[in-house]
Amino acid sequence: MAFTEAAIRSMVADWYRALDQHVELAEALTYLVDDGLEMRFPEGTSRGHEGFAEWYKAVTNRFFDEVHTVTSVDFSELVADRASVKVVVNWQAKIWNPPAAKSEWLGFDAYQTWEVVPGPGGTPQIKTYIVDALKPMPGSASL
Repeated sequence: MAFTEAAIRSMVADWYRALDQHVELAEALTYLVDDGLEMRFPEGTSRGHEGFAEWYKAVTNRFFDEVHTVTSVDFSELVADRASVKVVVNWQAKIWNPPAAKSEWLGFDAYQTWEVVPGPGGTPQIKTYIVDALKPMPGSASL
């Protein structure tokens, strides 16, 4: 697979599909470089596959019925060895906070900045993933 805009857009969609499905960790890691990986979330920063694994275990055990809808993927740079990408994704999920009697609905638009690099065979992989802002939808519970 070539390191192209189309390939990166496809990878973005596949990444969120994988998150919605709560795929096995090994599959999720195929989207991420290990050496130099940095992921900045509102709740903290994770580094490398080990840091991602800790974050992934926490979120897949906390959120359910997740639906990510990519609303935009814009490129500020695309060269042979990297791409700078602005991603906007609508994220909706349910959360249950014990001992609450019911789960709560969450809905946010997440504004993100990614650095994507060619991985094995030129397949795009995420190197830097920064959540720049989360904008709650009307009626959403708080995180």
